[in-house]
Amino acid sequence: MPRPNLTDRLIAHHAERTAADLARRLRTVTAATGLRIRLDGRDLLSFASNDYLGLAQDPRLIAALQSTANDFGVGATAAHLLGGHRRPHQQLEASLAEWLGYPRALLFSTGMMANIGVLSCLLQRGDVCVQDRLNHASLIDGARLADAELLRYPHADLAAARRQLQARPQAAALLASDAVFSMDGDHAALGELAALCQREPATLLVDDAHGLGVLGEQGRGSVAAQGLSATEVPVLMVTLGKALGTFGAAVLGSTALIEGLIQFSRPYIYTTALPPALAAATLQSISIVRAETWRRDHLAVLIERFRSRAQAIGLRLMASATPIQPILIGDSGRAMAWSQQLEAAGFYVPAIRPPTVPDNAARLRVTLSASHSLAEVDALIEALARASAA
Repeated sequence: MPRPNLTDRLIAHHAERTAADLARRLRTVTAATGLRIRLDGRDLLSFASNDYLGLAQDPRLIAALQSTANDFGVGATAAHLLGGHRRPHQQLEASLAEWLGYPRALLFSTGMMANIGVLSCLLQRGDVCVQDRLNHASLIDGARLADAELLRYPHADLAAARRQLQARPQAAALLASDAVFSMDGDHAALGELAALCQREPATLLVDDAHGLGVLGEQGRGSVAAQGLSATEVPVLMVTLGKALGTFGAAVLGSTALIEGLIQFSRPYIYTTALPPALAAATLQSISIVRAETWRRDHLAVLIERFRSRAQAIGLRLMASATPIQPILIGDSGRAMAWSQQLEAAGFYVPAIRPPTVPDNAARLRVTLSASHSLAEVDALIEALARASAA
């Protein structure tokens, strides 16, 4: 029997996905002004951005980036441990730790790398990693790369998580969860997860990519919003490219954790450092997020407005009080048709289909930003009403 050709196999998998209406398509935005983007020659209002506070094009961030690029150049030129760690990196790590109430922070170039870096560093063969089934792919991949036993409990089922931990009482254990689930928009019960980890015991890792900046006093995120601290959540991962409007990620924890990551986390050790100009822009963003509470206040008004009006026209919303507002449709082809109708009306709302979400759970993932107006949300609702009636 001949050896299979890897490219031919990939082509076959792609054809299967295309036939099932599940193929992804890369599209290029050629211009962007705030949330207005130009796509395939058409100007659209985006409801797909994770720029929850409208900071990605804030002039103050741009000025900080440009000024620092004048001093340090565009790229960091090397990994952190080989001369790439510049003063803006050190300042950003200190600012994140102080803001979020942790002893130390460590920058990573992406959230994917941060989660893989911390999980593959903490876990090893023979350990157990318990995770919510709807966790981000980076948490799942991190556990697999560590060669730990990965156990996934049904979404938000704490009793199942407890049983999985208790099934391996002799193994070192880590429980990992998103704080805000990226495709559903709902919150994890972090207090209950923390209590479970203290009883078993297990180390708790929380990914707050979609809560940082949006939730809690001063935008300190899901951990603070649920009344917890570094004591209950000893390992926290946050991303900088969503509500903070820049790029990158950080892991926060004890000095022992951070020093261990510096020694043993391969994605940290072997990757060029984040551009120092982006670190400076993020420092500016944190200052704005902490001070300008009107952004979160306006976002809360938009969320309430969208939900009340969407429910009034019979749309199937999910249990989300965050800027992530999925409209559950089910059939992938129908979700694509709705998305195309919205685009024809001037709105960019992509369809999310399996395998990103479970089978028969295709949806439109509406994301709201403080840059949206009430009138723009109302206009989207009107377009959704027409799409649902078609």
